[in-house]
Amino acid sequence: MHPSPRPPRRVVVAGAGMVGLATAWFLQEHGAEVTVLDRSDVGAGASWGNAGYLAPAMAVPLPEPALLREGLRGLLDPDSPLHLSPRLRPATVAFLLRFAARSTPRAWRRGLAALTPLDRGALAAFDELAAGGVAASTHDAPVLIGFSQQGDDAGVRHELDAVRAAGQDVRLTALADVGPPFSDRIRAVLRLEGQRHVDPGRFLAALAGSVRARGGRIVAGARVRAVRFGPGGLQVETWAHPPESADAVVLAVGAWLPELARTAGVRLPVQAGRGYSFSAGLDRPLPQPVYLPAARVALTPLADRVRVAGTMEIADRDAPFDGRRVAAVVRSVAPYLRGVDLADVRDPWVGPRPLTPDGLPLIGPTRMPGVHVAGGHGMWGVTLGPVTGKLLARAVMTAEPVPELAPFDPLRG
Repeated sequence: MHPSPRPPRRVVVAGAGMVGLATAWFLQEHGAEVTVLDRSDVGAGASWGNAGYLAPAMAVPLPEPALLREGLRGLLDPDSPLHLSPRLRPATVAFLLRFAARSTPRAWRRGLAALTPLDRGALAAFDELAAGGVAASTHDAPVLIGFSQQGDDAGVRHELDAVRAAGQDVRLTALADVGPPFSDRIRAVLRLEGQRHVDPGRFLAALAGSVRARGGRIVAGARVRAVRFGPGGLQVETWAHPPESADAVVLAVGAWLPELARTAGVRLPVQAGRGYSFSAGLDRPLPQPVYLPAARVALTPLADRVRVAGTMEIADRDAPFDGRRVAAVVRSVAPYLRGVDLADVRDPWVGPRPLTPDGLPLIGPTRMPGVHVAGGHGMWGVTLGPVTGKLLARAVMTAEPVPELAPFDPLRG
């Protein structure tokens, strides 16, 4: 009988977004000494300007036939919520072809079945963080989904029926009265119960503070260049700091995952789907999140303002901020809102959401012993970050299979 492998003592996590910090926190729950390295700072990638929805019922695979049709129709429309850069690299074209091949009803249902265990555990993982001392609140509130015509809700109803059939608790009702923040251009509203929202920036700051308070180190400005074997185990090399020694490494660097993970045998591409957001003024408080499917724009309460997040720009992850995308979001939602001051735009932001061609994240071990991956969550890195961290930390520290993570094998084709 062989003895169980000794759990790693020192773990380095690359990436200080929601996925990386949550993984670090749950690794500490198992007794690991954790160092988090980030190329910039806490939450500076795709997490900070996220809409802040904690909406597991909406966390479904991105590749699906309706989105593909919408994307093709909008290629030449500068105001389309789906936008392709006119200068696409060959790797991006290859990604889009693979994405299109997976945009079938059958593939979407398989992906939904894979995501459902994560979706079902998502909010409980946030509760564990709160019970463990992360001093930031999540807010219970339904999501209001607005449509410009009666009957336009059929697609959303069909999708949520599939989510319910897959095993989630989906409570959906139609509202008879349509009022603010919707204008009279909105003729039908669905109310999706059982969801939450959060201020991502505040939550990430609190999560980072808890990791530090429990003895973890977070090193900003530490862009990881390589992970190698060296004296005493793994060596994590950065461009500006001395190497970090580790018994295990988690790569949670979002859209920058391909460069680091390729040498560990991960071949599935990760493409940046750049999302834009900003805050706007309000005439009255917004009590719950709002979603406008036709514009693919989400609105979320943010103190006395509202965060407006939308667009999916397929472009280089490091491309400069494009103010035209913010203007396009404003034009797309202005006719449908009342009491939102879209002339008072502040905090414009862009972040590279990491997309995979099959719409499923990459979570688990690589071919390089001791090196693990956590990324590719697309638009749902905030919602699914804590449950990802919880499950991956268990896998890293026990070296035992975690059934919920099997569909997200980073080595899949």
